Amino acid sequence: MNDLLLSEIDSEQNNLLASLALIEEHIFQKNVSENIQQALSTIIETCRDSIEGIDEPMAQAECLINALYVDELFIDQERNRWPLSACLIESSIGQRVISPVLKAVIIQHIANQCDLEAEVVYVPEKVMVRIICDDLYSIIFDPITGESINWEELDRRLEGINNESLQPHLPPMECKSIVLEHLTLLKNVLIIEKRFDYALVCVDLILSIRPDDPFERRDRGFLLHQLDCFKVAYDDYQYFVDACPKDPAAQLLKLQLDNISVAETVLH
Repeated sequence: MNDLLLSEIDSEQNNLLASLALIEEHIFQKNVSENIQQALSTIIETCRDSIEGIDEPMAQAECLINALYVDELFIDQERNRWPLSACLIESSIGQRVISPVLKAVIIQHIANQCDLEAEVVYVPEKVMVRIICDDLYSIIFDPITGESINWEELDRRLEGINNESLQPHLPPMECKSIVLEHLTLLKNVLIIEKRFDYALVCVDLILSIRPDDPFERRDRGFLLHQLDCFKVAYDDYQYFVDACPKDPAAQLLKLQLDNISVAETVLH
């Protein structure tokens, strides 16, 4: 099932919002696509009206950003924790509290619907949106606050990255990287809210993309343990301990697993 879903996501390469909608439908087993279009229709219309009659691409981009963050109240502030509603497409749009990666994807979709070329990019430490004005100019901004980043700050953040392809062009994020960022936050929020069954679906999807990630295996073990499936969780715990023996959490977990093994030996 996960492979089929990932195949569908790959087919939606040019529509990131549709990919995240497919994931949400898979996790929560409900149809959201039609409601998303309804939630966005008024916002898209407002943004189209804001750039009507403007020919200069830079001015179009600036007017669209102003329409989103002022007229449509998209302006927000950084948070240490995001509520579950901020990770779900329809509810986040309705409440105007949207988690960072999801908000970047939504803004990209809105800009594209207004015939502007927008991409989701990763500037070290943060996921951002880039609206391309022409071959020379673009605006890169924080999806949460709407604040743009200047070229000096961009250069500073890119310093020390050993990848010449980043200069002078910052490549857009790949679809799977965006999906992983979104799933990771959603998983963590669901764990905090003790929605372990849904969090388990998230971590299974993450492991379908990164099957050898020891920390995701650890998290799956934890979730299976919480759902009273310890015998299955044991293998994931052991994988994490073997893969990350110097991790403090692994050392503590190893002691617990050894005690369980000893107890089972005594019982038998």
